[in-house]
Amino acid sequence: MIEAVAVVGGYLLGSLTFGYWLPRIFRGDDIRKQGSGNVGASNVFRVYGRRLGIAVALLDLGKGLAAGLLGIWAGGALIGVLAGAAAMVGHARPVFLRFERGGKMVATAAGAFLALAPIAAFGCFGVWLAVFVLTRYASLASIAAALGLIIFVLVIGYPWPVIAFAVAGAAAVILLHRHNIRRLVGGTEHRFELRRAGSS
Repeated sequence: MIEAVAVVGGYLLGSLTFGYWLPRIFRGDDIRKQGSGNVGASNVFRVYGRRLGIAVALLDLGKGLAAGLLGIWAGGALIGVLAGAAAMVGHARPVFLRFERGGKMVATAAGAFLALAPIAAFGCFGVWLAVFVLTRYASLASIAAALGLIIFVLVIGYPWPVIAFAVAGAAAVILLHRHNIRRLVGGTEHRFELRRAGSS
């Protein structure tokens, strides 16, 4: 019973739509009508600047971390994986937005793996940061980190539930970035400018 509660709790944690709530509270805007329309940290950063963008990214990471830790506490690695996966689903289709489109799960997945496979998670963060600094494409950095996650968990030798979660999670992240991939190939993908007028 407690295992099921942990998985449901993971979904509810994932459904906490900080990318929607923070712009509503601090700017009075609906992020779904701005930029790409996505409620993830990248769009918040792009539209409202680094302060709100970084805050949303950290909160999204935190809810994935909390879900993973809740699952591990309730039933070990397998339940941790299920709770972390539920948090990712909640982020993508949050109940608090009536199951409308949410974010692309990158920060939430990172938080879940920080609980389940911390060494791999830090490795992926390094990959994301390196690709982002070199290219200024958040989408490309996220895709590279997702692929790197599979390599890290295999090389380090995590338990099979974590490996399976890494493969499924990476596939989900890449699938949600399919439009970004098309724009990258076409040369029309948005490149981040860290120093931009009006950022806050």
